[in-house]
Amino acid sequence: MSKIQESLEERKAKVLIKLRGYKLIKKEKQKDAITYLVGIPKEKQKAIIWCIPEESTVGITSINRLQKLMKEKNLERGIMVTSGRYTHAVKQSAKKKGIELLPKTFPVFDLFEHKLVPKHEILTQEEREQLLAEYKVQPYQLPQIKASDPAVKAIDARPGDILRIIRKSATAGEHIAYRYVVE
Repeated sequence: MSKIQESLEERKAKVLIKLRGYKLIKKEKQKDAITYLVGIPKEKQKAIIWCIPEESTVGITSINRLQKLMKEKNLERGIMVTSGRYTHAVKQSAKKKGIELLPKTFPVFDLFEHKLVPKHEILTQEEREQLLAEYKVQPYQLPQIKASDPAVKAIDARPGDILRIIRKSATAGEHIAYRYVVE
């Protein structure tokens, strides 16, 4: 019994679905890509994760194909997963078209299972207002974390969000820090 080896991109897509809490609706294999249709519970919408194995450079044609697929399925969001690099035109076009480009450095494993990576969570609007009122600060006055940080990418935090980072501490038991996500 030999199990078909899944590609690196498929493993990244599975980790992405798990970390962000997406609900897998359907997986389709096409001749040169694998698509995952997922539900995003917190936004009450659907998205498509498009895995492109074996492409060293992703060009504008790939973005256009994904956008066409999104229109066919009437979706607002798309996520592209590849181990190749994205051209400059793709990076510019993706933002306008509602497509997230997963970096090739995205981990193939759940990074929050590692003992040195603390738990990260995005604050709700109420928690955010309560935190800012309690400390009498503006969001930009909090310590910052880049949107390109692997943990930030993994939980789909965007610039402007505030994160709660919970670390285990030998003396305090638990230490909570807050970070403001910046570009």
